[in-house]
Amino acid sequence: MAWEGRLVRIDGNRWEIPRDKSAGMRTNAVIFASESMIGQVCSDNAPQQAANVACIPGIVGSSMAMPDIHWGYGFPIGGVAAVDADSGSISPGGIGFDINCGVRLIKTDLTLDDIKGKENELVDELYRNVPSGLGSKGLTHVGYKELDEILSRGSKWAVENGYGWERDLEVTEEGGCMADADSSLVGDKALKRGLPQLGSLGSGNHFLELDVVDRVFDGDTARAYGLKEGTVTITVHCGSRGCGHQIATDYLQQMERYIKQNSVKLPDRQLACAPLDSKLGDEYYRAMCCGANYAWANRQMITHWARESFEKVLGDSAESMGMEVVYDVAHNIAKKERHDIDRHHEDVLVHRKGATRAFAPGRREITMKYRDYGQPVIIPGDMSVGTYVLAGRKGAMEETFGSTCHGAGRLMSRKKAVGSLTVEGVRKEMDSAGIYLRNGSDEGILEEAPEAYKDVDEVIEVVCGAGLTAKVAKLTPFGVIKG
Repeated sequence: MAWEGRLVRIDGNRWEIPRDKSAGMRTNAVIFASESMIGQVCSDNAPQQAANVACIPGIVGSSMAMPDIHWGYGFPIGGVAAVDADSGSISPGGIGFDINCGVRLIKTDLTLDDIKGKENELVDELYRNVPSGLGSKGLTHVGYKELDEILSRGSKWAVENGYGWERDLEVTEEGGCMADADSSLVGDKALKRGLPQLGSLGSGNHFLELDVVDRVFDGDTARAYGLKEGTVTITVHCGSRGCGHQIATDYLQQMERYIKQNSVKLPDRQLACAPLDSKLGDEYYRAMCCGANYAWANRQMITHWARESFEKVLGDSAESMGMEVVYDVAHNIAKKERHDIDRHHEDVLVHRKGATRAFAPGRREITMKYRDYGQPVIIPGDMSVGTYVLAGRKGAMEETFGSTCHGAGRLMSRKKAVGSLTVEGVRKEMDSAGIYLRNGSDEGILEEAPEAYKDVDEVIEVVCGAGLTAKVAKLTPFGVIKG
């Protein structure tokens, strides 16, 4: 079903759904998209979800959607919404089932000449060491005691147990640990699902990719990030696996009961929420923090195995090869932050669902080594075109609570992709682009085919044209592992 409601063009990168579109809207909705993209944006009725989000109790500022917007659960994917920290509500639909799905970028000092003839061997070794696919299980076996620590301490647990380097934490959002986590609020089913999956990619749009820095747009910022044209990088995209999914499921069920019992009026029950200052709202937030910590530990362990894979194939140490984490960003999460609203500093909870934090230079949350340049923002496209590295800019702080897009965004549903494409066709397309592909399932290849996604170049032009971010570098893939 396509959106047929009212859209008011603000400028070349912004469209508004006025507050008076629906009686329940507490604010307006703003969609970031170019004129050439707006037809795609409206084709799956995702703007209706952006309008629905404007009905959330306690929302401040606009309901927003990035140019990678598409239909999601309750909130659109690509959605951003902030609520007042005292009077606002938290909604699992505004975070997503894969809590802290995010992207980590690891750089190297290696060039393609340094690994010539071993490119495919590197991909194969990574494929062996990082399990992928539906229901995949990690290589490390942890018990409930260790899992409790992981949910409480995230990447810190991983580093202390030999999975990576202490300095990895400095370039991970939140230092790889949300301090408000309370593992006692995570249910038994979530624990059981999380136990065997630690250190695995999973399925869906998750991936591990070998890229080369193909183009640098901002030399000073690229140098600060450790990126040099012609060098090899590793991009990791995954989240909290079954653990995070179950946390979301458990609390959504409770919140659906809450809104019914308390007669909370919402245009869609998938927006089920609870006040932040309520027992249920606070408990979900703390359990969500646990899911986020699981995801950061997961990506930290994958980083360790990526380094080991390079060491085995190339016969050198990860240190000597310069295998440093550039940054790790979350794009399915809610964060307590302070922002300027109508020239006043206010504490808010920012829901980012398929949206990335993009703080401008100077924010204290940015690690000191990048504070003068802006937070690194890692935006993958489809598996044939690679990834953009951006930097947060002032416009994001003024308009979007320091947020930007998270990827290219789906153009075609998974069902449609499976029904209309062939595995042979996708493999041929990847081969012709010089990309070696390993996959956990044939269905996964079809669901994640390049044709299923929007043009990431267009998405990037919108967020940069709107002043939310600035281009730093473009990474082009030569090896891809898909779940």
